[in-house]
Amino acid sequence: MDDINMLDRQTDAGSGPIRRTALHDTLVNRLRDMIIEGDLEPGTRLHEGQLGEQLGVSRTPLREAIKYLASEGLVELVPSRGAVVKRFSGRDVQDMLTVLRTLEELAGRLACELASDAEIRAVREMHDEMVARYRSGDRLNYYKLNQAIHIAIVRLAKNATLSEVQLMLQTRLKRIRFIGHEGQEKWAAAVAEHEEMIAALEARDGAKLSEVLGRHLAKAWERVRDAI
Repeated sequence: MDDINMLDRQTDAGSGPIRRTALHDTLVNRLRDMIIEGDLEPGTRLHEGQLGEQLGVSRTPLREAIKYLASEGLVELVPSRGAVVKRFSGRDVQDMLTVLRTLEELAGRLACELASDAEIRAVREMHDEMVARYRSGDRLNYYKLNQAIHIAIVRLAKNATLSEVQLMLQTRLKRIRFIGHEGQEKWAAAVAEHEEMIAALEARDGAKLSEVLGRHLAKAWERVRDAI
């Protein structure tokens, strides 16, 4: 359930000046959302003065948040230019999705063997909330739950290395995966694939869950390649 709590903290950030005590986490989440939604497009230079004024924070916490996003691979620190939103080539994205697909196929098989009933119920709860967000048209929070579900399934594989590498790739692909839901037809198709995932997980059908995850990530490339 940590992913749901994380989502709540992100959702609470709002759009006005930041006044929370957990300033670093809130600021990182806000900037990450701006990158995901395209408010800060690939190649955009992050001007600390302008962003600080917009978000109501000083340069020091903003600089630390930008460094954190650089460690995630969403921002590049470029000599003479400063911090720039990372731009990935089509080949970069395809390569990352290929590796991510292989990792999640393995995770699906292991999750069905190793997850407890309570852990599977927790994923079901996230799935149901995700579908509710889809029906209400809440695209950003739908997306966050979508990503939380992938993370949760991989964690059920009980393999720390697998989780670590999957999380790194998923983080770098956040903006790319978000645009994969643009348009009602693409969005509906992604939801249908998630319905298959949760059904396979609840049935503890590792072969089926692995197949659906692999197909889902193969489709992810088809949904985004023309937009890169």
